[in-house]
Amino acid sequence: MNATFVISAIIAVVATAMMITRPSAVHGLLYLTVSLLAVALVFFVLGAPFAAALEVIIYAGAIMVLFVFVIMMLNIGEAAARLESSWLHPATWVGPSILALLLAIELGAVAVSGGLPHPATSVISAHAVGVALVGPYMLAVELASFLLLAGLVAAFHLGRSIMGTD
Repeated sequence: MNATFVISAIIAVVATAMMITRPSAVHGLLYLTVSLLAVALVFFVLGAPFAAALEVIIYAGAIMVLFVFVIMMLNIGEAAARLESSWLHPATWVGPSILALLLAIELGAVAVSGGLPHPATSVISAHAVGVALVGPYMLAVELASFLLLAGLVAAFHLGRSIMGTD
């Protein structure tokens, strides 16, 4: 097996386990970000660079920003501000930083070596993914968009009731 794949998979599993076991949402969010980056590297090693790029841009980027906004929205008051300042201790960042550093070293080693020795299969283009999404998987894409819209409306109403503007 490819060592890059194995190490990335182990980091993904460890980061996910750490995310589940953290009592603080912010700590779990840090480990979830590392886990998503490790999964993106697994996709890249398996020969799916487009899926890896989507994983980084959509999940590790946009969804993590959304989670941070939700955490900020739900932490209201002076007690929450004191709690947030306690989360910023450097010890909080040690675990995710070590796992992210391992991923960066791994990605650097792959880049320096000139890529993967044996790509898994042929690379699927973005055009082929787009054609599949508007072709046979159109119903699934539309259902997912309705589910995301329902979550957005629910978050809006939850935020309004918490802020007391109802």
